[in-house]
Amino acid sequence: MKEKLYTIPVNDAFDADCECPLCFMKKALEKDAIDFTMGPSYMEDDIREATSRLGFCEKHLELLYQNQNRLGLALILQTHMDKTMKDLEKLAKSNSQIPSVSFFKKKAEASAVVTYLNQLEETCFICDKINATFDRYIATIFHLYSTSEEFVKKFKVSKGFCTGHYKILYEAAPQYLGGDKLNEFIKTLNQLYFDNMKRVRDDLEWFINKFDYRYANEPWKNSKDALPRAMQKTNSVLN
Repeated sequence: MKEKLYTIPVNDAFDADCECPLCFMKKALEKDAIDFTMGPSYMEDDIREATSRLGFCEKHLELLYQNQNRLGLALILQTHMDKTMKDLEKLAKSNSQIPSVSFFKKKAEASAVVTYLNQLEETCFICDKINATFDRYIATIFHLYSTSEEFVKKFKVSKGFCTGHYKILYEAAPQYLGGDKLNEFIKTLNQLYFDNMKRVRDDLEWFINKFDYRYANEPWKNSKDALPRAMQKTNSVLN
C-alpha cells in the first residue's frame, strides 16, 4: 500500500510538462515540508526537539521566513538558539585550551567547539524531511520502470533531467536494475539527458542571439524562457 501511495506523486511529476520530473517532485516536497514546519506541528515536543537540534540551512530558513508565520518561526529559533548556546557553553568550558600546530603536525586537530559547529552547518530539519521521502521516490521510479509499461512510455517521452538528478538516477540504477534492463535504462537515460540538454542549450543560444541587432526581427521561437530552463538543467533551480 505504501509503495502505491508513492507512485502517485511520481506519476504526477512525469505527467507534468517540466524540464526535470525529479525537480518537480522535490519542489513539491519542499513546499509540504515548509507548510508542515510552520503549521501546528511546531508546537509538538518531538518536532521542536528536532528543529532545535538540527536547525536549518540558509535556503530553507529564508523560505520559512517567507511563510509569514513569524511567531512560529520566532519560537522555533528561540529554542534552537537556547540549545546551541547551552551546548557550546558546555563545550567551550571543557575545552579551554585550543590545540596548537606543531612543526610535525601541519594541521591542528579540530576542537570540540569547531566540530560541533561543523556538524550543525551540515544539518537542516527541512532537508532531512525532504530527503527521507525523496529517496522513496527514487526507489519508486525504478519499481515502476521494472513493472509498468505505461510508466516506461512516460519516462521515454519526458524532457529529460537536470544534471544533478541525472547523476542520482545514473548512480542508483545498479541498485535496482540488472542485466538487459539496466543497460536499457542507462541507454534511455543518457539519450534523454543529452538530447534535452542540447535542446535547451540551443534555445539558450537563440535567446542570446536575440540581443544582437541582426536578429531583432527574427522570431523568438522557444527561447523566451530559455534562461530559467537552462538554470534548472544545470543547477536544479526551479522557480
